[in-house]
Amino acid sequence: MDKLHTRNIGLDLVRVTETAALAAGRWIGSGNSEMAHRVPAQAMMDALNTLYMDGRIVIGEEKSFADDVPLCSGLHVGAGDGPEVDVVVDSIDGTDLLIRGRPGAISVVGIAPRDSLWSPVPAIYMEKIVVDRSAADALVPECMDAPAAWTIALVARVKNKAVHDTTVFILDKPRHQDLIEEVRTTGARIVLRKEGDVEGALMAATPNTGLDILMGVGGASQGVIAACAVKALGGAMLARPAPQSRNEQLALEASELDRNQIMNCNQMVRSDEVFFAATGITDSELLAGMRFHGSYAETYSLLLRSETGTRRFIHAEHHARI
Repeated sequence: MDKLHTRNIGLDLVRVTETAALAAGRWIGSGNSEMAHRVPAQAMMDALNTLYMDGRIVIGEEKSFADDVPLCSGLHVGAGDGPEVDVVVDSIDGTDLLIRGRPGAISVVGIAPRDSLWSPVPAIYMEKIVVDRSAADALVPECMDAPAAWTIALVARVKNKAVHDTTVFILDKPRHQDLIEEVRTTGARIVLRKEGDVEGALMAATPNTGLDILMGVGGASQGVIAACAVKALGGAMLARPAPQSRNEQLALEASELDRNQIMNCNQMVRSDEVFFAATGITDSELLAGMRFHGSYAETYSLLLRSETGTRRFIHAEHHARI
């Protein structure tokens, strides 16, 4: 198999997320979920199909609006030659944030050698904990069943800070009400977001963002995408299926997926040859959002390569007609 580093495919991936972000940027604040979902997905697929690779989408777009939504799981992308790779995509992580003009919407894509990325199907939701490299060795499987206060205290101690100086990212969902109250009793600070847990995982796994840990239940697909970034950053992640409905629970019971298995990054991403790219669409703590200036547009992107530990921030200008 061709090595992924025979050419710098990472920079090609940045062009893919830039293309999706440019397509999504025109729908900021539009309130149009369907078009804001479909147009960037089509733009991302078209960009992926220009790349020198034989890609198979392991994690793709949900068929939320129609059966012909681009970038669905199982689809083959790429020019058809080059290295065989698994691909994970989310043309917009935070579609609702985008159409409401709120911070935190990003476009993401990751690749790894074929058969190295875990598929969570039929799981829809996943319980997750994410920390950066300074606390990676301390994140043990027992954290998943321990009280939140215990895990937060463990992370704080390893990072040489007080619990009340520790910041936790949690999705602001009804299912997290008990978790939110428990974290508040510890004195730790909380960042609450309606959606966008890939960006939350990125922030938790990136040093010096001011965010120390991500906790709670989010999308299973987003969990695998996040695992690519966390591994590339040298952080740590624990995850397991967390069904939120009877139908999801029955589907898990009928499958070979063990809903009680606690997985880490190395189990979800079984390779060190991982590239991950993200481009900001609306502003976030990690990446600035799109900027349109009439004759040109600006994008701000992040490129990660796990094999070398490289982290690149890329500011690009694009002709406005792109």
